[in-house]
Amino acid sequence: MPCGDWSSAWSAERAAAASRDFAELRAGLGGLLWLQFDPNEAACSLWRWRAGRARRLTPAGFSVRSRVYEYGGGAFCVTDVGVALVGEADQQLYHLPLTESDAPGALRALSADPDCRYGDLHFAPAWQAVLAVEERREGGAVVHRLVALALEDGARRVLAEGADFYAAPRLSADGRSLAWVEWDRPELPWTATRLCRAQVAVDGSLGLCEVLAGGAGEESLQQPIFTDGGRLTCLSDRDGWWRPWAEQDGQWRPVSSVESADAVFHPGAGVECRVDNGAALSTTGTAAWSTPRPMASADHAPAPWQLGTVSHLPLAGGGWLLARLEEGWGLLVERDAAGRERRLAPEFSRFRQLAADARYFYCIAAAPERLPALLAIARDSGAVEILAGGERPLAEAELSRPQSIRFATGDGESAQAFFYAPRNAACSVPAGERPPLVLFLHGGPTSACYPVFDPRIQFWTQRGFAVADLNYRGSSGFGRACRLRLEGAWGDIEVADAVALVRHLGAQGLIDPARAFIRGASAGGYTALCALAFHDVFRGGASLYGVSDPLSLRRATHKFEGDYLDWLIGDPVRDAERYAARTPLHHAGRIRAPLIFFQGGLDAVVVPQQTEAMVAALQDNGVAVEYRLYPEERHGFRQSASLADALQCEWRFYRRLLADRGDA
Repeated sequence: MPCGDWSSAWSAERAAAASRDFAELRAGLGGLLWLQFDPNEAACSLWRWRAGRARRLTPAGFSVRSRVYEYGGGAFCVTDVGVALVGEADQQLYHLPLTESDAPGALRALSADPDCRYGDLHFAPAWQAVLAVEERREGGAVVHRLVALALEDGARRVLAEGADFYAAPRLSADGRSLAWVEWDRPELPWTATRLCRAQVAVDGSLGLCEVLAGGAGEESLQQPIFTDGGRLTCLSDRDGWWRPWAEQDGQWRPVSSVESADAVFHPGAGVECRVDNGAALSTTGTAAWSTPRPMASADHAPAPWQLGTVSHLPLAGGGWLLARLEEGWGLLVERDAAGRERRLAPEFSRFRQLAADARYFYCIAAAPERLPALLAIARDSGAVEILAGGERPLAEAELSRPQSIRFATGDGESAQAFFYAPRNAACSVPAGERPPLVLFLHGGPTSACYPVFDPRIQFWTQRGFAVADLNYRGSSGFGRACRLRLEGAWGDIEVADAVALVRHLGAQGLIDPARAFIRGASAGGYTALCALAFHDVFRGGASLYGVSDPLSLRRATHKFEGDYLDWLIGDPVRDAERYAARTPLHHAGRIRAPLIFFQGGLDAVVVPQQTEAMVAALQDNGVAVEYRLYPEERHGFRQSASLADALQCEWRFYRRLLADRGDA
């Protein structure tokens, strides 16, 4: 039995507490501002770092979070004299004045419409207004627009309407050009969008909308940004990867003017990050510059599930700050106008929310051995300073590090995963025995997993389990062709990849394939249920608010995902047989492996009734089932107590299954 003596192992409570994270980050007002999620409060607070000191700005009980498109993002922006932000409780827009003394002023409401939500905030100095995506309930419909709300009195002005969805409203510094991204159903923001621009007249009125790129259904554009010189840039996947493009001479061109096919990318030379008590310190060297090279064939952004993402940043003089993914690993690079690159913060493996000022580059970063961190990287030397977070929760001897695996899936294709071996002196696997496996499935399903410290993964490896974190075909971060591989194939292709991974790991002698478990949340829960229904590979599994009836989800889901199931599986009428074949609830009689379910009582995406119908069907068939309902949780658990309880219950469930089979 894995981990017979587990008293000293990484506890569920510690793992839940370690789920603290940073959500968004912006530079301004002489420092850095960010949102910080605390599972003990189940809330996001606003913080500012300035002059070597971090201070919380929002009062206790006030959480900053947008719910536009349900997944939110862009919940705050920096203004000339403070911060505009979205209150989670009422989804209204507020302004928080900030003074030189660091003491915040009183929150002032800029909106008061209970039928509206706001997100993707951007301050337009030329207008002294906050640009936002507005989500308004009008009768039985949900309508999206781009609006501007005056900072002085909250006066609202509609900027664009008529499209189904909008993102990233951006005004040029001179106030003469407004750009944004839009798309219409049935497209999704990672399949096809349009980059639009309208000229602004002297009186502030907008001219006709011009579609600059996209519109043919074969290109996804995101993150438009005006450079200091007024040039418009964005990320486009028209050549297969989300990479920077820029407008030049009336045309869109890839940011890769220097061609040098044999250029070598040199990692940082001598850069070392040292941390003292979880606070800052940094470096002993400077990262080396590469020879000129073309822009890497890699995604420079994740799938835009949330608004307000910043993963590329044009710099003065024609350079760029870029976060990219290469075989699942994140890299942060500075690229100069000549195409030379230097890698920054090489000890970290994922980078989000880029920002910069005259002295520093900033980002949210993660690494295999650390909790998420806020980094300040000196622009001259590359020295790394950790401003917040970045603690090392586990000693090296107890830490399981990710090993990247590329494995064959069939049809001449392959998929990628990160493998974590068991690692705990008190819970070691006996000599000659191969460990059991817990296979993690990410949500989305157009999302991804990353090689970073995940407290849930360490919870399992501390107890003698191996963990495999799977990027199946259809995961983002591997190019457009891989991302679109899920079209019409959900419930089939990613299930085949999960089965192939278990067989690959078993053949390599890394796990005991007879003791493999599968688990996933939301879309990952659906894949876990399909794997248990259609394959006899897993001994048991867990579904965390997972989809068991896609058609029920399609009827109940929100506008943003209103056509998602049609893309993932097919038209419910034309492809009715395909839906029937891939609905776990209809095939509950084929499931023989025990299952544990976790569900939020306030979940509006996968409603409790859907999960409870699946539980009842399995119980009727005599399958061992456990069901945990958390009345105050939604789609994605946020409370520390819920996170800890779910981990503990899942582990005890698998432990009993192994004991029942004589593996104790």
